[in-house]
Amino acid sequence: MESSYPHARSNACLFYVIGASGSGKDSVMNRIREHWPKHIMIAHRYITRSADAGSENHVALSSHEFLQRKDNQFFALDWHANGHYYGIGCEVDVWLDKGVDVMINGSRAHLEQAKKRYGCTLIPVVISVESSILKERLISRGRESLEEVEQRLIRSNQLNLQPIKGAIQLDNSGYLNEAIEPFNQYYQQRLLSIQSCTVDKNSSQLMDEKG
Repeated sequence: MESSYPHARSNACLFYVIGASGSGKDSVMNRIREHWPKHIMIAHRYITRSADAGSENHVALSSHEFLQRKDNQFFALDWHANGHYYGIGCEVDVWLDKGVDVMINGSRAHLEQAKKRYGCTLIPVVISVESSILKERLISRGRESLEEVEQRLIRSNQLNLQPIKGAIQLDNSGYLNEAIEPFNQYYQQRLLSIQSCTVDKNSSQLMDEKG
């Protein structure tokens, strides 16, 4: 979809997670969900690949089904990569409009498309991994040849040289709980800020009523 996100009534955020293949995006997102179950919705992706392919709990669609939904504007975001179509359902707009923070598994190549639609509502979350560790993970999962692994490492290093302004940076080279700590610190401050603004707003309304 090309139109901009139409609702700005809430202060909800769209956390747009990006990282190289093998960086552990799914694991990081699942651990964040465990830490903030009452505050953050994790959106499922719609993908034209088998439901049992990979570790992601996605919604599998045929190419026909995907394009049918795209034509009917059922996707808030969509892109094509690695021979598959990927989509984020427009239900995320409903969640955001209701004031619920949302986290999605995004694509770095389509970050600008997402920014164009969501503007300041979108906050990038960049997951990085030390090159040697990333190489071990890619080899151990056995999906690609050594040559393909090397190509992924080259692309990953190239992307790491392009910093993203305003992004929350997570290093997933070690333990998951350590990896998500910068996000937890950010999100705790966000909740405190929202709470403070709510208290100030209520106090102001009370003063107006008394005045």
